[in-house]
Amino acid sequence: MQAFDQLQELWQKHEVEVKVSADEMLQQAKKEVNGLKLKSALNILGMLASFIAIAALWIFFHFESWTTHVGISITIIAIGVYTLILYRDYRLISKTDFTAHPHEYLNNLKTYQLNRYKLYNSLYWFYMIALSLGIIFYFVEILAHFNTVQKVLAVGLTAMWILFCSTILRKAVMRREKERIALLIEKFERISGQISTPE
Repeated sequence: MQAFDQLQELWQKHEVEVKVSADEMLQQAKKEVNGLKLKSALNILGMLASFIAIAALWIFFHFESWTTHVGISITIIAIGVYTLILYRDYRLISKTDFTAHPHEYLNNLKTYQLNRYKLYNSLYWFYMIALSLGIIFYFVEILAHFNTVQKVLAVGLTAMWILFCSTILRKAVMRREKERIALLIEKFERISGQISTPE
């Protein structure tokens, strides 16, 4: 028991003060902001690639049914609108120099966080409904060229992919992004506090 008391006394005397300077925090935040910008830019590029691929399919292949044209139109419009929303959010986090204006950047980051929440919740479902409608209209003509097994495979795999993206993948991305943005906001609040309070 005496050894425990000595150990406890030694532990209580031992004080570790971890002080991270505003510059070090800014460097960490800069890395995380660049990672967030890169991820956002890659999302936009992926959406643009999808937009171009579907537009090229529409331009270079001859479709006979009006339903196919309606399906592709709906899909392209949905992807275009979603890409514009992603671009608006990207501009929000990239337009302000966070080293010069940490308070303004913190406000932009909080707005970005709210926008992402809307994007992954209500807006996402509009996007999925539009995309599903587009695929249904597109499949009217395309599935006519398939045999029964191919039709079942095409519809089944498409439905499974949509369900996977809407549930497991969406939730995982939401959780990871929510944690990342919350941590970044916390860092910027600390940086703002250190800048405004003299040491």
